[in-house]
Amino acid sequence: MAEPGGSPVSLLCLAATSGVPLFYRGAPTRHQLPFSVIGSLNGVHMFGSNLDVALTAARTEGTRVLWRAFHNSITLIVMSSEEGASDFTLSRLLDNVFSAMVLVLGLEELANIRNVERLKKDLRACYKLIDSFLMPGERIGDLTHCVECVLVPCSTILQECLTAFTRAAESRFGCLLVGGRVAVATEPWWQLAPQEVNLLAWLVGSLLPSTTRDYPVYLPQGSPMVPHRLLTFQLLPGLDICLLCGPSPSLEAVKTELVPRFWKPLLEPLRACACPPSVPLHPGVLAFLLINREQKRSLSAVLPRGVQAEGPALPLGSCASVLRAFYALVVSHYFPCEGSPGPTAWQ
Repeated sequence: MAEPGGSPVSLLCLAATSGVPLFYRGAPTRHQLPFSVIGSLNGVHMFGSNLDVALTAARTEGTRVLWRAFHNSITLIVMSSEEGASDFTLSRLLDNVFSAMVLVLGLEELANIRNVERLKKDLRACYKLIDSFLMPGERIGDLTHCVECVLVPCSTILQECLTAFTRAAESRFGCLLVGGRVAVATEPWWQLAPQEVNLLAWLVGSLLPSTTRDYPVYLPQGSPMVPHRLLTFQLLPGLDICLLCGPSPSLEAVKTELVPRFWKPLLEPLRACACPPSVPLHPGVLAFLLINREQKRSLSAVLPRGVQAEGPALPLGSCASVLRAFYALVVSHYFPCEGSPGPTAWQ
């Protein structure tokens, strides 16, 4: 079980060729692993590789361990003491962590390590984003690799405004995030890989609070070598406009000229987005996940208890953990080939 206030998951990142530790992330209450343990975990993986044996996972009485090498340069090792932890869940975690590293630093710096000490320093910029994957809370997009969406009123008006705003900013890629989930987006934004859309949303949530940001990002699948500019503008608490741009326009120009022109007239619809109307559900529903497999989009929610349900409330964290565990169980056992067409679009 998870430690109070912490994560039952520990993550190691090492340089694949030298075995030098690059970083360790885990619960604040956990101590850094001894170097001897780190060396043993990496050594057994390297020993297998030298014999053309791929060691991907191991299990002890209380811990599950997964190894993954990326581009023969970075080795990630994840250890979980969480009850019911699965290879599927931990494998998704490793995918997300490396993609987060590419998002912030670019693939070139990771695939061709020239200076280990400099890379260690640069990787600190990824820590908060990586930590959010270790403790996802009520989020589930990291597990489904589907874009996390939210239903909002006046979506047509917001969509038209976003399209015009994005065009005026000399971009094609724009979206409105509500609580870290996509409310509306331009068509090119939807055409990004679902994992990239989720990474951008999680990145915005992991950065220090700010009304505006101009942050360089690499798209792990679309542009891992060449950075784009991620511009964000906070319209209201919890509501952020995001743009992917090239060298122009300037952050100041968009902030002072375009944001007031396009979004100030829509203040009331934006306020309605901040408090979207609730959908009536059966009192027994504590959490739900709805996935459109064709569009790779999802809706999910975790409720403390049903509407006027009797009995003690189940903690939100427990509801979220059960939902994630159930999804992982169903997908890994009954839908092993993700992406294959199912009998219906919605499941």
